[in-house]
Parts: sequence; structure tokens; C-alpha cells
Amino acid sequence: MYLIEIYKSVQGESSFAGLPCIFVRLAGCNLRCAWCDSEYTFTGGYKKTLDEVEQAVADLAPVRLVEFTGGEPMLQAGELIPMMERLLAKEYTLLLETSGERPLAAVPTAVHKIVDVKCPGSGEGGTFDLNNLAALTRQDEVKFVIGDRVDYEFAKTFLQEHDLASRVGAVLLSPAWKKVSMPLRTADNCALDPRLLVHWMLEDGLAARLSLQVHKFIWEPQVKGV
Repeated sequence: MYLIEIYKSVQGESSFAGLPCIFVRLAGCNLRCAWCDSEYTFTGGYKKTLDEVEQAVADLAPVRLVEFTGGEPMLQAGELIPMMERLLAKEYTLLLETSGERPLAAVPTAVHKIVDVKCPGSGEGGTFDLNNLAALTRQDEVKFVIGDRVDYEFAKTFLQEHDLASRVGAVLLSPAWKKVSMPLRTADNCALDPRLLVHWMLEDGLAARLSLQVHKFIWEPQVKGV
């Protein structure tokens, strides 16, 4: 597997936010989202065998929650899926952060998928593979990064047309962050004021959850590997 980093921190997003977590960040991505905060994953990285990855995770004990992220981890599905099966056999709880542009049917059902459906403002709208809806379960989550009202309306329509509230455990709406952020650990760094997003959600009675990137309020937004 080609990796960027393996480290231990707290989960910053999803319904697992705040829990200690081991992050296995894979190298490479085939999308170029306008709001991307991990462009350093696009190139470079280093190679590790599955045995080496498993040992690196074990070395970060006693944490038992592991997230595979990127980049786009499903670009390395041929090695990622066997790696997941190994860790599941060792009774780790696994998360997968993915855009859903690549097929998800082969992902073990015990893995909690967090699928980031791209909105128009990302510049990658329409890349989600609708066939992946069949692979979603009640333990999975769908996330939309919202930069403006157009993104919000897209997310609302997608949520309603595909009845996401009955398909998955949570629908997450996350305000986009500015590409150039201040060192202040405040919502002033959000490209969309979270208060406005909350107003829209309440106005529409949307069956979704506000999701803030907790790690960007703990550490300065530019800090990586946290």
C-alpha cells in the first residue's frame, strides 16, 4: 500500500467525532475538490506491506478505532480490502472515508463507510456512483460539504430523492472551510457561516446533522497529522 501517514489523534468528523482514532492516510486521489484540505496526498507517499501496516496500527495501541482515509483510499482497493479484513479479524472498529466515486460493494459490511458526496461547489459534483447507494447500510453515513446555498439545495434534493434518512445512520452537512485560513481556531475560517447552515436546516426540517471539523477547532486549521 502507498501511504502518506499513520498517526493517532481524535476523530474530527462523523458520529464518531471526539473518539480516539488511528488514521491510515493513503496516497493518491483522482478528484480535485475546490475545498480539499489534504492536497499533500495527491503525490508522493511511501510503500508498506500489509504486515507493516498492521504492525504500525498495533503499535498505536490501545486505540481500537481505525479510519482509512486519503486522498481516495478506494484507489488502492486491491490491497485495502484485504487490510480491512485483517483488522476486522483482530476486532478493530473500522471507518472508511471515501467520495463514493469508486465501487463500494466489495467493502466488508462491518466497515463504517463515511461517503462524501460531492456538491457542485467542489468542482466535482456528479462524481458519486449512484450504484453505491445499494452498498449503504444503517451503520454508514453520507456527508455533504456545503459552501453556499446551491450546495445546500443539491444536498437537500439528493437526500430526499434517494431517501437517505432511511438508508444510512446519519446524513451530515459540513460547512466548507476557506482554502487560506487564519491561525485562529474559530468558525471565522468557515467559507459558509455554520449559523446560516443551521438556519437553513431548521427552516426545512431537514433530516440531517450539522457536522463541524472538530480538529480544526482544537488545532490551528493548517496543522496536518492531527
